[in-house]
Amino acid sequence: MASPEPSAGGDAASQSAAVQPLQLPTPEEIKGQEMMNNCAVRSVLSGVMGGGLGVLMGLFFGALENPIMSEEMTARQQIVYQAKQMGRKSMSHAKTFAVMGLIFSAAECVVEKARAKHDITNSAVAGCVTGGALAAKGQVEGQSYSSGSRCLCYDISDSLTNAIFL
Repeated sequence: MASPEPSAGGDAASQSAAVQPLQLPTPEEIKGQEMMNNCAVRSVLSGVMGGGLGVLMGLFFGALENPIMSEEMTARQQIVYQAKQMGRKSMSHAKTFAVMGLIFSAAECVVEKARAKHDITNSAVAGCVTGGALAAKGQVEGQSYSSGSRCLCYDISDSLTNAIFL
């Protein structure tokens, strides 16, 4: 266990030189922080980033699908079919992830502003809202299952993100 006092053989001046003075944020940094505190900016940014992630996921999953009639297709037809499938999957995933990111970020921001707290409850509520919104097209049984599972999934992912990065 290290003691906070300098050791007898150490030089106090060299240890104090390692401590950096506190620097106030610049006006540009303050403006950037204020901009990111806006719920609309946060939501749009999350939607755009979610769309980008969806494109990448769609490309990946689209590449894994094999043509049904691969024996009867020429190599060129298979490549064209595969490219079309990847494009369709990319657009589908991009829309889903963009909507998911937008709704989750907006709900979390609104709940955080209303509660005036930044804790895991905000993420849990936002996950439930997002799950419910995305499951709105499904049947009643599917809605509750989908909403609950997404709520749990968002809650776990937010907990892990906070534990790792904060």
